[in-house]
Amino acid sequence: MRVLVTGGAGFIGSHIADQLAAAGHDVVLLDSLLAAAHPETGPPHYVSGHELVRAELTDAGVLSDLLTDVDVVCHQASMVGHGVDPSDAPAFTMNNDHGTAVLLAEMYQAGVSRLVLASSMVVYGEGRYACSEHGVVRAGPRARSDVDAGRFEPPCPHCGAALHWQPVPEDAPLDPRSTYAATKLAQEHLASAWARQCDGAVWALRYHNVYGPRMPRNTPYAGVASLFRSALQRGEAPTVLEDGAQLRDFVHVDDVARANVAALETPAEPGGLTPVNICSGSPHTVGELAATLARAADGPAPRIVGGARPGDVRHIVADPTLAEKLLGFVATTEFTDGITRFATDPLRA
Repeated sequence: MRVLVTGGAGFIGSHIADQLAAAGHDVVLLDSLLAAAHPETGPPHYVSGHELVRAELTDAGVLSDLLTDVDVVCHQASMVGHGVDPSDAPAFTMNNDHGTAVLLAEMYQAGVSRLVLASSMVVYGEGRYACSEHGVVRAGPRARSDVDAGRFEPPCPHCGAALHWQPVPEDAPLDPRSTYAATKLAQEHLASAWARQCDGAVWALRYHNVYGPRMPRNTPYAGVASLFRSALQRGEAPTVLEDGAQLRDFVHVDDVARANVAALETPAEPGGLTPVNICSGSPHTVGELAATLARAADGPAPRIVGGARPGDVRHIVADPTLAEKLLGFVATTEFTDGITRFATDPLRA
């Protein structure tokens, strides 16, 4: 099987390429080497064994040539992260949504009908919550006044009582709360419309908090694990917002790559998009992440500073059931082991 991996020189894309090649598949990488993710002057050394085409995802001519002999596309190219402020919106939408639209148009022209799309947990917004009186409820955005006062848990929208988190299934309401989140949901909508129009088949893999070697560092678009790791390398304590008790699912990049290979080898139902949570199934707090990294790096203990960034959510914990049922995917990297190794894993500049 010949696979086009967009964003193939990136953090997750490069691991997917390695695992596909190891499984005997023919792989071609497309990457623009966006400066925000690739400050180095050329392709990273770890993709030297793969065929790499350096071009923008919006270059229809390049895509047309690449897709002539491709069986399936693994679409990882994306501008990621919380960003700096709303002035990032044009860059996010150009890279994520316009780029995806051009890719889908060229796939249609080339007759390529299978897509594995890198989506994200951020499409859910806040996670799933239940009130002891009102059952499952949809938590609204947290008030700035509550966050500033140290009241971090979202209240029941009906009675104001404390809510209890639950694992988020794929059919949960979607409520993106950042520019990045909005663009990831738009990618899903574009891919779903494309699939209906051309009887295509799409897996939308909703990644939870991915970490591991080759993560970018020293950039506002990096994930929280990378930001903590960079602080420790500078001899600084990791800075943890809120009270550190916000829950996430941290999943190792090797597991995420395995999930992609499984999706590429397992055709989705044609004529639509099938979303799947890609997670470890074992939630941990952001404070635990910081403390585990600090111990592994023999660095200073984390600083809990309160506050929150606009658009931050309290708890987002995934239900892994569907991934195992449809793809046979179960994460194998245990949290403490993976985070301990991450303390010394090589990162991108």
